[in-house]
Amino acid sequence: MKLPLFPLQSVFFPGETVPLHIFEERYKQLINDCRDEAITFGIPVFINNTVEYGTEVQLVEVVNTYDSGEMDVVCVARQVFKILTFDNEMEGKQYAGGIVEFLDSNNDAELSLRQEVYDKMKKLYDLMSVQFPSIPLDKFNSYAFGHKMGLSFEQEYDLLKLSNETQRLQYIATHLDTTTTVLEQINRTKAVIEMNGHFKNFDPLDFKDFKVN
Repeated sequence: MKLPLFPLQSVFFPGETVPLHIFEERYKQLINDCRDEAITFGIPVFINNTVEYGTEVQLVEVVNTYDSGEMDVVCVARQVFKILTFDNEMEGKQYAGGIVEFLDSNNDAELSLRQEVYDKMKKLYDLMSVQFPSIPLDKFNSYAFGHKMGLSFEQEYDLLKLSNETQRLQYIATHLDTTTTVLEQINRTKAVIEMNGHFKNFDPLDFKDFKVN
């Protein structure tokens, strides 16, 4: 399908609330069209000087409209798409557009895998001494902590491109294993540094059976 496009150097995951400040004339026109015609638009991820994947979003509310015509709006992210064609201006419009193909999202994932990733996420938050948000396991998915688990911009983009929930959870699990290992090493190093200059109680070794080679 053909979709108006608003490229940004940001990743938005399905279900996420998207607040935007609109100030360019072409995007003022886009938001007005969305409000008047009840259409959606896409936010392609601008990365490595190109756009290839993005997320469809739906306008929910125009929160503020300023005398200049600038707007604060709230949208909600819906489906992930791949761009097939891109036009700098849609016909008769100031804003960009293009033909997109929505990814078929397979949300099937074993409960055991979701539990594993959920537990790893809690461990990460414990290591950072950050309160883990209250979210039941049956509401937990790969997008729930998309921006809150230390993924780089590039890693968030990689996650967005995965259409299979099992693959997404496995990707997150690998990232969490790496991150928690680093944090544990940092915490051990911190403990050693804080102990510097203090007396340490060493456990005595039982060396009666030691042999010298």
